[in-house]
Order: sequence, then C-alpha cells, then structure tokens
Amino acid sequence: MVQKAGQESTSKAIAYLLLGIAGGLGLDLCAKELLATYSLQQFIFLRSLIGLAILLLLVRQFGGARELVTHRWLWHSLRTLFAIGAMFGFFYGLARMPLVDALTLGFTAPLMVTALSVPMLGEHVGWRRWSAVVIGFVGVLIILRPGANNISPAALAVLFAALCYAFLAITARKLSTTESSYALSVYVVCGPVLVSIFMLRGGTWQPPDIDGWLLFLGAGTCSVIAWIGIIGGYRRAAPALLAPFEYLAIIGGAVAGYLIWDEVPDRWVVIGAITIIASGLFVVYRELGGVLTNRYLRVFTASGAAALKRRLNRQQKS
Repeated sequence: MVQKAGQESTSKAIAYLLLGIAGGLGLDLCAKELLATYSLQQFIFLRSLIGLAILLLLVRQFGGARELVTHRWLWHSLRTLFAIGAMFGFFYGLARMPLVDALTLGFTAPLMVTALSVPMLGEHVGWRRWSAVVIGFVGVLIILRPGANNISPAALAVLFAALCYAFLAITARKLSTTESSYALSVYVVCGPVLVSIFMLRGGTWQPPDIDGWLLFLGAGTCSVIAWIGIIGGYRRAAPALLAPFEYLAIIGGAVAGYLIWDEVPDRWVVIGAITIIASGLFVVYRELGGVLTNRYLRVFTASGAAALKRRLNRQQKS
C-alpha cells in the first residue's frame, strides 16, 4: 500500500509539473509578443495583476480563504523577492534574445535545484551528480562563449532569473508540509505587482489594443496554470525527480520560435542545450539509482491503469 501510494503521489507530481510546463510555455509566447510593443514594467504589472485576480476568483476551488492562513510570513516574503528577480530577469532577457536561447539558459535552474537541495533540504548529492552539475554549467559556457564577447546583460539576467526560480522550487518543497499550494501561488504574485506599480511612469505605459488585452489575459491565465502546476508538482515529489521533465519546454520553445518568429538556434546553442539536458538527465539517473527506468514505468503504468479503470467504471454506470 505504501509503495502504491508513493507511485500515485509521483504520478500526480509529474502530471502537475507537465501542466505547469505547458502554462509556462504559453506565458513565454505571450510575453515574447507583448514585450515587442509594451514595456517590461507594464507587462509584469498586467500579467501579475490578471493572474492574481484569477487566483482569487478560484479561492473556493482551492478550499476557501482559510487556505491563505499562514504563520510563515518571512518565508513567503522571501519567496516574493525570488519571484521579483525571476520575473524581471527572465522577461528582460526574453525581450532581447531568441526564445530558445532564453529558455536554454533558463533551464539551468534544474541543475541549480540539485545543488541547492543539499544546503536547503539536506539531501545527499554524490560526486557523480556534482560532476553532472559542473558539466551542465560547461554547457552554459558553450552557449555564452565568453571569449567571443557573447555574455550580454540579457543572458546574465536570464541566468539570475534561473537562480531565483531554483530558490522558488526549493522553498516550495520546504514549505509543502505547512503551506497549501494556493497560498504558495497567491503570495508569490503580490511582490511583482507592487514593484511594477512603482516602476510605471507616464512614458512606460501604453494603452493596450484589443489584441494586446487578449495577450495580457492569456499571459495572466497561463501564469496561474504555471504556478499551480509547478508548485503542485514540487510539493509532491523530490526536485531531482521532476526537474528533467522541464526540459520539454526547450523543445516546445525551439519549435514555437521557428514557426512564429523564424528563429533558428545556432550550433553553439544546440551543443550547449544538449550538454545541459544530458547532465540534467544524468542527475536524475543518479538520484533514482539503477531503478530509474522501472520507477518511471511504474509511475506511468499505474496512472494509465487508473485512468482506464475509471473509464470502464463510467461506461458500466452508463
């Protein structure tokens, strides 16, 4: 029974994370289009405000306002600072570099999650996984090519955002025993709203047209989906188990960037991305040991069998 419960928990964690990845990619696509016309401050303000409004409208679906009750204000305040850094850093870079480049640099976060899980969660990371983390950051150097003067402020901003995101993922895991997913989603949006308000000035605000409002609404909705999915995933399973699934967004970003903006990554970005992804996958292999394949197979077959059973039960009732 304990093993079955663990498999179901892992299956739910992966499902939540995949939902969060889809929401995050949708947010990035909306952001890339909006930031070509609107200021960074305006984008973060409207995106965060709409996302916060949607979250508050969903309060009953998440158990009511009592789910916001907390005694860990210091941790929530710290997470808000990380959210501010993640949002401003990533979207600043996204507006100034190809989508797949920004996503590739941003997805150094899973490697950072592995490194941070040692001091913050007390998890053990052996020398092989530390080697994989180092190799992953070699992939970053391949992309940036320091000697070729490719270290731009945009790239550094995205790497800083990745570090902030890693802290968000780790703290979500750390607070999972006392805080609801709803509280972790709501409080983290408040900081970016307040900071962006103070940064808005006359020259940085442009009244959106109909298409703009639709994209802002889409960005806000996708941000809610992303937060709920990511937090729901990381509070149910170890970060090293879930982190590799986030690399799926790089593939989605590469396809979307090519189809929408005719962006084609150069060979150094491709080589660097392969290096980062390979190192991340090795981290997971070491995390789960020799039972890697069986562990994932049990998760997916268990969830598939459960879905099939539910469908058969519905058919019998009808």
